[in-house]
Amino acid sequence: MIKKLLFAAMCSASILSFAQQKFSIIPSVGFGWRTAENPEGLTSAEEDYIKGLKSGVNFDISAYYHLRGTVGLGLKFSNYSASSTGTLSGTDQNGNLVYFTTDTKDNITYFGPSVMISNFNEETRHKGFIDISLGVISYTTRSGNVKGTGSNFGAEMNLAYQYEVSKFFYIGPKLGLTGGTLNKMKYNGQTFDFGDNKEGLSRVSLSAAATFRF
Repeated sequence: MIKKLLFAAMCSASILSFAQQKFSIIPSVGFGWRTAENPEGLTSAEEDYIKGLKSGVNFDISAYYHLRGTVGLGLKFSNYSASSTGTLSGTDQNGNLVYFTTDTKDNITYFGPSVMISNFNEETRHKGFIDISLGVISYTTRSGNVKGTGSNFGAEMNLAYQYEVSKFFYIGPKLGLTGGTLNKMKYNGQTFDFGDNKEGLSRVSLSAAATFRF
């Protein structure tokens, strides 16, 4: 009888441990809007060209291990991509006005450890979480045969509401904030220091986020 009771207790403990669902994987996709102001003195064509790079697709994925209570620890990766094509003007070596067509492709990536506060373990179908992360933000821009790259410390914060479709799957909207600036970048291997005119990488994003729990 004692052996049967011990066996039943072990099975119950195993089922309870599984039911606690210690891990969450949260991918999301949506749109992002860069918040840095445009430089002064731009022509209307230049402003339209930069406007195309100020909004784009925002994707991120994070994975968390849930401690007891509301806290989760994990890692976060995000990517913002945008492109723009336009006809701009400039002067050649003789001082003559010339027009040229160009295109630019931008990518901003972020990776770092993250802390989450959630109500995932509460008995409600209305779920929510907030996470904060500090890590490395990187920027890659390519225009024709010119490639620029740079990295610095960055931060991300997300706030989400989700509805519990099942015990293993939630879905809902997520608001994200990404912060970071670059003091210098490399263009085709040559380093340029921006001085006081730093490259702003901050953005706001709105995405649909899904949570897979196990």
